[in-house]
Amino acid sequence: MTSTEKVKGPASYFPSIESKYQQPMSHWFELVHSQSGRKHMEIVNWLKTEHGLGHGHANAIVAYCLAPKS
Repeated sequence: MTSTEKVKGPASYFPSIESKYQQPMSHWFELVHSQSGRKHMEIVNWLKTEHGLGHGHANAIVAYCLAPKS
């Protein structure tokens, strides 16, 4: 990806997530992966209640982590 290409999808939220919550994305990815076996919205709600994330940010992290990898 060149520097002129705009990031799309869940990853477009990552800079604001890191800025707002003062944690690198690797921190959030590890938390999501620790919840294996749970459904998407269960993890979203867990991030919101246990870690204080907003719905959009939590949803973006979970969507990215649970997306099939190519």
